Order: sequence, then C-alpha cells, then structure tokens
Amino acid sequence: MSTVDTIGTEEGSGRTTETPARGVAEALAHWAATTEPSPADLEVADRSLLDTVAVALAARTHEIRPVVDALETQAARWAALAHVIDFDDLHLPSTTHISTVCVPVALATAGHDGDIAARAYLAGAGVMARLGTALGWKHYTAGWHATTTSGAIAAAVVAGVAHGLTQEQLATAIALAVPASGGVQRAFGTDAKSLQVGLAAQAGVQAAQLAEAGASADPRAVEAWMSLLGGDPDHPLVVDPASDSDMIPDGLAIKVYPACYALQRPIGALRETAGGPVQAQDVTAIRLRTPRGTVTPLVHSRPHTGLEGKFSLEYAAATALLDDHSGFGAFGDEAVQRPDAQRLVELTQITLTDETGDGLLVGAVDVEVDLTDGTTVTGSLDLPPGSPGKPPTEAEMTAKVADCLQLGGITSVAPSDITWSTGARLLSTQLAPGS
Repeated sequence: MSTVDTIGTEEGSGRTTETPARGVAEALAHWAATTEPSPADLEVADRSLLDTVAVALAARTHEIRPVVDALETQAARWAALAHVIDFDDLHLPSTTHISTVCVPVALATAGHDGDIAARAYLAGAGVMARLGTALGWKHYTAGWHATTTSGAIAAAVVAGVAHGLTQEQLATAIALAVPASGGVQRAFGTDAKSLQVGLAAQAGVQAAQLAEAGASADPRAVEAWMSLLGGDPDHPLVVDPASDSDMIPDGLAIKVYPACYALQRPIGALRETAGGPVQAQDVTAIRLRTPRGTVTPLVHSRPHTGLEGKFSLEYAAATALLDDHSGFGAFGDEAVQRPDAQRLVELTQITLTDETGDGLLVGAVDVEVDLTDGTTVTGSLDLPPGSPGKPPTEAEMTAKVADCLQLGGITSVAPSDITWSTGARLLSTQLAPGS
C-alpha cells in the first residue's frame, strides 16, 4: 500500500537516486498541508457546512440529546447530532458520511476563523475520501462502519490543520488516531451508530492535541491497520493532488429523504412510479429488484421503530406509497408502526441481483406495484435526487434547511446565518448541554 515515490539527484554526484516512498500517513499529511482549495472546492465546503449544521440543529430536540450531552467535547456532540437523523451528506466511492465528522471538528477547532475552518474541513474531507476509497467496498460489505473507521483519522487531519501542525506532526496525529478507527454496521438502527461518529470525531481531535504536545507514533501503523481492516488492492490510495481536479473527488451526495442513503433511490423510484400517494388497500403486491450490494446497510426487514425504518428497504416502499413527502414525520415510531405501513411492508417482495459493480448506486432499482383493479405500474431509476449526477437545486437546499430548523424548534436562524465564521457560535448556543 505504497503511495508517492519521489526521485531526486544526489548533490554534486550527478547520480539519480530514489528517495524511499512516503508511507500512507506521511503522504496524507503532505497532501493535507500543501494542497490549496480552488473556488469550486470552497463552494462544496460551503454547501457541506450548510447541510451539516442544518441536520445537527434538526436533532436539537431528539430523544438522544441527554446521551449525546454526556460526550466530552463539542466536536463529539455536534458530530453525533449531525448523524443521528441520517440526513447528512455521503461520499459514494468511500461510502462515508464525510461532513458529519469533518464539519463539526473544523468548527470546534478553528474557532471563528472561517478561512481556516473551511481549509481544515477540505483537508480532512479529502483525506477521508481517499482513505475510505482505498479501504474499498469490500471493507464496507464486510460489516465495518466506514464513516468511523476512516473518520477518526480524518478528524485528526481537520484538527491538525486547524491548529497549524507541521507535516510531521500531522503524520503523527494520523497514526495516533488509528486505535479509535473502528465501528461496525451492527450498530445501525441504534443510538450507537451516531455515537460511534461522535467518538471518532473526539478521538481525532485528541490525536491532534497529543501530536502537538510532542507525542510520538510510528506512521507505518496506518499500513498495518489498513491491512487488518481489509484494504482493497483494486482501489489504491491516491494522495497526489494532481490526480484529482477536486479536493473531494467525485463529489458529495446530498440526501433528500432523512434516511440511509441506500433508501434514497428506491423511495425516488416508487414515487416516480406511483405518481403520488396511494390507498394502502389498493395495493396487492410490491416488487423491488435491485443489485445485492445496494442493500448492504439495510439490516431491518420488519422495522418497528423510526430508527429501524431508516434502514429498511421494505419500509422505503411503504412510505413512498403512503406519504405525501417522506420527510421527518415519515420516519418516526408512530409512522413506522401504522397498520397500513406494516401491511405494505409485508406485501413487499425483494429480488437481489448479482450485478457486478461496487457501491450503493450500482445498476438501477426496478419497481412494480400491483393494484386491486388488476393494473401494474412499473418504473426504474438509476440516480436519485441529490446524487452527484443530480445535485440538489438551491430551492431544494433551502427547503431542506428550513425543514431542519423547524424540526429543531429554531425560529431565529436563517440559512444565510450559517457560515464558517458563525457556525461554531451557532452550534454552541443552540446545542449546549442541557439546552
């Protein structure tokens, strides 16, 4: 798992010699410390900030607040709250929720310096994208929670850049974050999923602080860790900034529905197929056909809580057909437990294909809905709304932020109030423990 080899000329000898390849930690540290964001990168950063702060504020009144308040640091609390309602953005090639880790850490460690916060965010986000992609789809399908396995290291980079660490210190911080770089998908549908994210953010901040204080570590621990976690040789780690036009390669997917990203496409497909809400009693069968890999995180086939519904393909069919909008209300306990919803869950038949390819958007979702009048409506969808190929419109982002603020019971904040300079103050005010 080597990264960048450099070739140099030995001074005065006229001979060309090879300098040993940088290890993963050193190469990532060099990239993070030296790469400058473009205007396009900064535009992505601003959208990520708006999206992440909005979904964190939406969790202000969430039942998990007393538990989250027990976490030690702001970065941990904000990261957990930004992830708990599963409405945060996603980097598809790495299958990681990049911003739920990197935005809170940037705001917590850069203070009110907006330029430094945005720069730190992009450095950590770029590292997380590359590291998660290197671990690969095999890592995710093995059951690891990729957001937390690569998130702790990314958080260390964000905090390290915000604190002005040297490249050597950044590499040390990356290595010091390795012990916390874990988390499994069995946590999905429980409080542990978002708490894993908070703990990863917290560990990264602490790793940067330890490196700044003079702690030592072997940077090659990262290679050992990647090997143990199942790094994918088909997706080599890329750290050369010239190899990508953007600091976050391939872009970020914005969720339109507040549920696991694996549900965005089937909900969209069923909405387009049905053309609007239907009466549950008019449905006699629902058939979904989708590639096997796209359902990896959907671990609840018979959900009974709102959290379980966020990871249920069967419930995706129910809410898509029953609800005017599959928003926050559609993923509450009462909504999932509706008799009509449970009936549609039982009527849903799923066929998993072995179509080749990795990721949550490989292939397409095909849907069929049988009705009591003897008709069958069909449809197919490859790209859901909000995906990098179908980015959200300004109107969609404005509506999402407004919905989030309303859910959080916040009436004094407008989307224009959410900036890199004001974000930390806003979150510390609205999400203070006990508030």
